[in-house]
Amino acid sequence: MAEAGAHLTSTAVNEQPSIFEVLAQESLMESVRPALRHAVKVLAESNPSRFGFLWRRFDELYLLLDLLLQNHFLSHCSASFSENFYGLKRVSGGRGLPVGLGLHRKSHWRSLLLLCLVPYLRAKLEATLARQRDEEDFSIRLAQSRGRRLYRAAVAAYPYVSSAWQAWVFCQQLLFVFGVSGTHNPLLWLARVRLARLNAQDIKDMELKTGKTGPPAEGSLVQRAWWLMSQAARGVAVSLSTSLSMGVFFLQFLEWWYSSDNQSAVKTLTSLPAPPPPLHLQQERSGRDSPPTSANRSEGAQHSSDCRNCPLCRRLRTNATVLSTSGFVFCYRCIYTYVKANRRCPVTGYPTELQHLIKIYSPES
Repeated sequence: MAEAGAHLTSTAVNEQPSIFEVLAQESLMESVRPALRHAVKVLAESNPSRFGFLWRRFDELYLLLDLLLQNHFLSHCSASFSENFYGLKRVSGGRGLPVGLGLHRKSHWRSLLLLCLVPYLRAKLEATLARQRDEEDFSIRLAQSRGRRLYRAAVAAYPYVSSAWQAWVFCQQLLFVFGVSGTHNPLLWLARVRLARLNAQDIKDMELKTGKTGPPAEGSLVQRAWWLMSQAARGVAVSLSTSLSMGVFFLQFLEWWYSSDNQSAVKTLTSLPAPPPPLHLQQERSGRDSPPTSANRSEGAQHSSDCRNCPLCRRLRTNATVLSTSGFVFCYRCIYTYVKANRRCPVTGYPTELQHLIKIYSPES
């Protein structure tokens, strides 16, 4: 047993990394997404009309940037960004085989798809599950068609599938710790690769590969256009990797700061500014200083009816609901449908989710 776990704390230069290295590189990449998501949310809150689309399409934009970044590192370093950050590489085949820099074509594309698409699909499934729970909490019952029933069944089965996946990951890590398995994660096993440490020859090969980036001396227009596109994608990937390498500790700090343990402090320091009152309320306040007239009374009655109207349907509010992000009050059905489709306040444009809806109960209702 001691021989099987000797690689946990060994400082000898060997091929297989320790469990601490592989778990550290995983936690690094997991901290990048929530940190960038918070940065985009701050931009959307500061200027909803200009940066609101970044918040609404964050998952797709992050997938595109992740594909560029991971494809660059897989092509030049045979590793993902976080694996290369910790001095690791991906190699094809089992232990005992000669290891060098460079992946087979199939291993490269399998690694790229599993690195980028699996987190994207998981995020979409979790968002769908959250919306499903919100619909159940708010007692929303849509038409029960066959497709809808299958959809609800798939969403209901997701927690069990996720638990089974986590159990598989845990067992794989135990096998890796005791030297039974060469991979610590099922995704590596599915990609038919394993992790190994970089050596001096690998670093030299990476430098040589980076130096060979000149345009083709002879080639068709299509080849030159493809080279220009690849160089542009490489430039974007290098810029992303450089910025992430420089800001990785800042990203981890953001993850800690916005964790669940610090939510009370965050709410007091980063609460949204209160929106200004509507124009007719300001006019009412200025009109109170003047003596009441018949015209003022009619205008006041009209303003009073406007205050009870929903800003979306322009009719008298039914089942009044307030948005905690902006303070405006709407009909529950109107604002639920709007927020579910647009994920923002219809008046101020602040990013809004379904959990920000608060029903208002009064003695009259």
